[in-house]
Amino acid sequence: MSALEKSMHLGRLPSRPPLPGSGGSQSGAKMRMGPGRKRDFSPVPWSQYFESMEDVEVENETGKDTFRVYKSGSEGPVLLLLHGGGHSALSWAVFTAAIISRVQCRIVALDLRSHGETKVKNPEDLSAETMAKDVGNVVEAMYGDLPPPIMLIGHSMGGAIAVHTASSNLVPSLLGLCMIDVVEGTAMDALNSMQNFLRGRPKTFKSLENAIEWSVKSGQIRNLESARVSMVGQVRQCEGITSPEGSKSIVEGIIEEEEEDEEGSESISKRKKEDDMETKKDHPYTWRIELAKTEKYWDGWFRGLSNLFLSCPIPKLLLLAGVDRLDKDLTIGQMQGKFQMQVLPQCGHAVHEDAPDKVAEAVATFLIRHRFAEPIGGFQCVFPGC
Repeated sequence: MSALEKSMHLGRLPSRPPLPGSGGSQSGAKMRMGPGRKRDFSPVPWSQYFESMEDVEVENETGKDTFRVYKSGSEGPVLLLLHGGGHSALSWAVFTAAIISRVQCRIVALDLRSHGETKVKNPEDLSAETMAKDVGNVVEAMYGDLPPPIMLIGHSMGGAIAVHTASSNLVPSLLGLCMIDVVEGTAMDALNSMQNFLRGRPKTFKSLENAIEWSVKSGQIRNLESARVSMVGQVRQCEGITSPEGSKSIVEGIIEEEEEDEEGSESISKRKKEDDMETKKDHPYTWRIELAKTEKYWDGWFRGLSNLFLSCPIPKLLLLAGVDRLDKDLTIGQMQGKFQMQVLPQCGHAVHEDAPDKVAEAVATFLIRHRFAEPIGGFQCVFPGC
C-alpha cells in the first residue's frame, strides 16, 4: 500500500483515480458520458436529502457552543453519524436517503467542532476526549436523561471519535457501533506523509462548482451526486469576500490607504495585501478547516484505537474499502468473531459517499440481524460472508 493510499485514513483523497460518469446513488462507474456531454457540478442543498436541520446549543465551562445537526426519520433507533476530518455532516446526505428507505430509523448527522456550520468557543481543541464529550453533550441536549436507542457510525476521524465516545460510556443508550474505513495500523503509518498530502491540495477555489469538480476529478469523492451536496460543507467563502465587485473595492481601498501613508512609494505591505486580496477575488472559496494545524491531535485520535474498538461490549461493524487495511489486532479480533466486517471493493476512502447504497445495505442488514430495527419497503437482508 502506498503512503498516499494510507493517508486516506485522516479523511482525505483515495489513491485510485475517479471513474468517469456522473454520480447517482452509486459510483460513477455505471454511467458513461457521451461525447460533448457536460457533467453538472452545481451544488445541491441539504434539504434534498435531510428532512430538517437544527442548531443544538450546549453549555460548558468555556461558554455556549452550537452544533449543527441534520435529521431525517421519525421512528426506530437513532443513527448518529460522525464525519471524517475536513468533511461535514453533509457527507452523509446520499447515505441518509438510502438507509431511510430500507429500515425504520432516525438519522442525526452531526457537524463536529471546527467543521461545517458548528460554532464553538474553543475551535482549536480537537482532542479525541473533547470531541467525544461533544457527542455526549449533543445527545444529552437533544434527548435529555432518556435518550432513544442510538447506534454510532463514524467515518475515518469520525470513526475514531465514535469509538472514544463508546468506550467512555458517554451515550447511555448505545446499542451498536460502526467504523468506516479507519484502522489504527494504517492510520498511524499515514501520519508521517499527511502534511505533504495536505500541502499538495488546492488552497482556494474559484467557485463552489470548481471545488465540486476538483473533488470528483481528483478522486476525493467518486460519486458526483454526493460531491454536489458534500463539498458545500467542506469549503467556505474567504472572509470579507461577498462578490467579485465587493472584493475589487476592498483591494482598491487598501491601495488608497497605503498611498496616503507613504506618498509616492509602493510599500511591501501594500503589495502583499493587494496580492492576497486579488487571490481571494479570483478564488473566493477556501477550506473551512486547516487540517495541517490539527497535527498535534492526530496521534490521540488513532493510537490504541483497535483495542478500544474491540473492548466495547456492544455489537460492532467494520466497513472497509480494502481488506489490506486490517491491522494485527483487528485481524485476530475478526477471526474470533468479535465484530462483523464487510469489505466494499472499488471504493475510495470516502466509502459511504462513493457507494452509499452498499453501505446502507450493510448497515440495514446489521440493524435487522441484531433486531435493532424493522425493514421497510420489502428490503431483503444480504448477510456477508465475513
